[in-house]
Parts: sequence; structure tokens; C-alpha cells
Amino acid sequence: MDPLERLRAACLALPEVTERLSHGEPTWFVRGKKTFVTYADHHHDDRLAFWCAAPPGAQEELVAHDPVRFFRPPYVGHRGWLGVYLDVEGVDWDEIAELVTDAYRRVAPASLVARLP
Repeated sequence: MDPLERLRAACLALPEVTERLSHGEPTWFVRGKKTFVTYADHHHDDRLAFWCAAPPGAQEELVAHDPVRFFRPPYVGHRGWLGVYLDVEGVDWDEIAELVTDAYRRVAPASLVARLP
């Protein structure tokens, strides 16, 4: 399956998520307002990735642990957002789903987070 389709499915499975283009890339919003994931199809380089909100400290930990798969994205990296490469061998889609859900938890209101399993 296409990485965009897999990422889209993970995002749209969450409560009250919508998708629209933002800065030319597919982006997912909670209640149409707050961004939690954006696709990066060679947006600033020759890589395929996505950027997502992340819990405090997660960006630094993951980038230090595995810089082949994770990076500090432009524009939002200074706010702790995480970049995740999708053009690496052996993408772990279960881990991607967890990262997407964590991103959602960072921006969604408590009433929507309470609806997660």
C-alpha cells in the first residue's frame, strides 16, 4: 500500500479528524482546526516523510536513538515536532500508528482523547 494511504488511514481512524491540503501537502486536523500530522512528499529535500506533534522530549530521544528514521523537521521542529522518514527499509506501521495517536493526543481536546481505546 502507498505510504500516503497508510498514513491517511491511521489519521482518519481517529475521532473528528479531517484532511485538507496545507502548504501543498496533505495535512490532518482535529475538528478542522489543529494540525497534528502533515505529509512531507519531498517538501524540503529528496525524502518522503511526515511531521507530527510529539510529547515533550520525544523528538530529541528518537532522533538521537535512530537518526536514519527520525529527524527534526523544519518550521515546527523547534516546537518539539517529530519528523519520520517513510522512505526507509522496514517501516514499522504499528509504530507509525502509535506516533500518529500520540500526536493526536497532544492537540485534541480531552473529550476526544477520552474516546480513544
